[in-house]
Amino acid sequence: MDITRRTAMKVLAGVAPALAWGRRLRAETGIEIHRGPFEGTQESLQQYRVPDWFRDAKFGIWAHWGPQSAVEQGDWYARNMYIQGSRQYDYHVARYGHPSKVGFKDLCPMWKAAEFDPDHLMELYKRAGAKYFVSMGVHHDNFDLWNSRHTRWNAVKVGPQKDVVGLWRTAALKHGLKFGVSEHLWISYKWFAVSHGSDKTGALAGVHYDGVDPAYADLYHDTGCDKWADVHNHEQFGWNDDGIPDSWKHHWFLRIKDLVDNYQPDLLYTDGPLPFENYGYSAVANLYNLSAKLHGGKTQAVYTSKRPEDCAVGTCVLDFERGLANQIRPTPWQTDTCIGDWHYNREVYEQHRYKSAKTVVDMLVDIVSQNGNLLLNFPLPSRGQLDPDESKVLAGITDWIRVNSEGIYGTRPWKIYGEGPSTHSEKPGGGFNENKRQPLSADDVRFTTKRDTLYALVMGWPEKEAVVQALGTASPQSPGKIVNVELLGHPGRLTWTQEVTGLRVQLPAEKPSDYAITLKVAFA
Repeated sequence: MDITRRTAMKVLAGVAPALAWGRRLRAETGIEIHRGPFEGTQESLQQYRVPDWFRDAKFGIWAHWGPQSAVEQGDWYARNMYIQGSRQYDYHVARYGHPSKVGFKDLCPMWKAAEFDPDHLMELYKRAGAKYFVSMGVHHDNFDLWNSRHTRWNAVKVGPQKDVVGLWRTAALKHGLKFGVSEHLWISYKWFAVSHGSDKTGALAGVHYDGVDPAYADLYHDTGCDKWADVHNHEQFGWNDDGIPDSWKHHWFLRIKDLVDNYQPDLLYTDGPLPFENYGYSAVANLYNLSAKLHGGKTQAVYTSKRPEDCAVGTCVLDFERGLANQIRPTPWQTDTCIGDWHYNREVYEQHRYKSAKTVVDMLVDIVSQNGNLLLNFPLPSRGQLDPDESKVLAGITDWIRVNSEGIYGTRPWKIYGEGPSTHSEKPGGGFNENKRQPLSADDVRFTTKRDTLYALVMGWPEKEAVVQALGTASPQSPGKIVNVELLGHPGRLTWTQEVTGLRVQLPAEKPSDYAITLKVAFA
């Protein structure tokens, strides 16, 4: 049948809304990813290799900051405020009222970020030596820090009314830092189920918290999560995706894809294992393919997982939360840790309980010598600026890195990562072992290399003489005859001897930096 052009246009106009609706429906219900070198399968992702920028960067800074920061009472407030008897529950009831009446939904608008100046903060972080910066994307609290398409609970519509992720990204790129985002969303379905519970004792025993209100199911989740409502120990509900419905997995995928597609991060951190099988593999493949599209066909993005099996062959970078490897790992890895609580805790500041700059430097050197990176969180107060003690710690790191950066950035591990008392009894490490590490002193040495140069970082200021046993002529590690030794930050020549038992270096009267010092060693 013949059809006129005018008739055809009318037909197309009539079906266009349906076609658009169909495309939108596929986008919202399907697993669609950017085309590129990877598919959303475990086998395909095993071909991934870590880009050189991450291996060279060594040090990143993270802002664990969001609506839970509004009350400045530490991490997991949005969960613990619904657990009767917890410190944060008691604080919440005393300050705001019972969680059946005043819940997390009422706290989100309190986070105003009134003094947030990402450009100023990024300038400080760059000066301190950070080569990449990571913004919180979404925590377990189910609140997106970007202009999210998939939830009204986001920082543009509620609270600061600012695109926090976007502002961080702009500042990071302006100052030449790689940009990352963290997602903690996947476990939210279980983690936040306590909001559906109730007190077990007292005047309001049995009165449900505000999480059961269907008007807020998009924040607190649907009634399907009620099976975990009375599980207060996260080990009991299982830090895994068992029992989480496909509807939530699908929703998680769409949220993370929205985050990646719009902010094109160089790094995506997941707080836990790579979740949800094909949904998770597809999210990672989407990240990698988008990166390849932006970098001439070569993937430059990094994804981190805390499950060793995920990263055993390609796929991702293994991350140890508050932990160290205690050995040279064959592929790059990362420690993520914090100078205090993950979310800002006013009590930690008032009691001066942050990690010292020396502790941070010791950890950085230890990790780099073992082929790792350090991602360090500075939790911001509600207003969005560092407190005085945090600024002091950051200044100490800045002073040290200014002198010793050559022995850190762009380096690779040596034959051994170190020598001294702290290396004798250590076993292969993992997550949550940082509180077991021994303090490092002038008797401890850590090694890094860059091309033909060896850096021996002595982890304190020795009295008059530094001794490095591994560089003695009889040492099995010694690469040969030493022809020159320098001390980074010291302009003069050094007196040194290479003996059978070690390299002996006479030190100047004044140390060039606090904490560790760096000997730059050249060989024939």
